[in-house]
Amino acid sequence: MSKKLEGKVAVITGGNSGMGLATAKRFAAEGAKVVITGRRHAELDAAVKEIGPAATGVRGDVSNLADLDRLYQVVKEKHGRVDVVFANAGVGEFAPFGQVTEEHFDKLFDINVKGLLFTVQKALPLMPDGGAVILNASIVSIKGYEAFGVYSATKAAVRSFARSWTNDLKARKIRVNTLSPGPIDTPIFKTTGASPEEVEQLKAGFTAQVPLGRMGTPDEIAKVAVFLASDDSSFVTGVELFVDGGMAQV
Repeated sequence: MSKKLEGKVAVITGGNSGMGLATAKRFAAEGAKVVITGRRHAELDAAVKEIGPAATGVRGDVSNLADLDRLYQVVKEKHGRVDVVFANAGVGEFAPFGQVTEEHFDKLFDINVKGLLFTVQKALPLMPDGGAVILNASIVSIKGYEAFGVYSATKAAVRSFARSWTNDLKARKIRVNTLSPGPIDTPIFKTTGASPEEVEQLKAGFTAQVPLGRMGTPDEIAKVAVFLASDDSSFVTGVELFVDGGMAQV
């Protein structure tokens, strides 16, 4: 049986942990060469080792445009092109509306929106016609949870980009789709600033809202990313595909 991404070159931002790492492993298993980014050397090196010989790691922060230029220089020198971009890097921090600071706003929009936009834009000169772009958003693109205001707004912007870019890139037959996870059990929960007890309460609260009765796994996101990256989704573009156990659907 042929592999779904045989011979493809994929860039995955935030590929050193969680959904990005799971996706990089799936992509490699399906025959792709993968270039992953991450901000921490040790984690990045460990991820490359875990993915195997198909992987290359480039340290960088997507909100730093010079880092993105360096990323694509490596891609150009090593592979000459990029067929798939999974703009996955993002941060989740939460604050009640009355406590939102400029720093909180700037951090989330710089990484989740600006970083994602330039991750895709800077890939375009290396992307052949017919490429695939996958944007990682969230069910909060359409939901309104207390203290999620800025984070949710960044994800609504990501979803909006998929609509606009589908038209921007239609002449090149580049497909742009949004993958919107529900609650996925990833290390991002450790970055929220919540205590371990609060994290468990948060997870329990999410699980109670999921019709399938559990949180998702990073690999469940990865399998959908493979679908959106491959020819299996050749007539799918501009969509927001929810992978959420039904949480935002019913």
